[in-house]
Amino acid sequence: MKQIEVVAAIIRKGDKIFATQRGYGDFKDWWEFPCGKMETDETPEEALKREIREELSTEISVDEFLCSLQTEALHLNEHEAAKWLTIDELDSVRWLPADLEVVGKIKSIRKS
Repeated sequence: MKQIEVVAAIIRKGDKIFATQRGYGDFKDWWEFPCGKMETDETPEEALKREIREELSTEISVDEFLCSLQTEALHLNEHEAAKWLTIDELDSVRWLPADLEVVGKIKSIRKS
């Protein structure tokens, strides 16, 4: 079976985290972190930067777990909507199952 490598960008601005709403498919209207599939011979960092350029027309810097915007402009090229959520607001949206573990990790970072 072919294995697909996926990367997701946890974009932070101050005390808020960026979330996007899917506008298509079985999970239409569910929320996710901007993400995409890695291409052959691409590092996770390269894939994140490429996906964010494609999906949001902006540049990011990639830290160990979180990403930061390099520019303020964001354009939704593939998503229905977007929100900046505080950690306390993370449970206010319906996350895709694949993103629930990441949401839990974000919450645990805050507690430590």
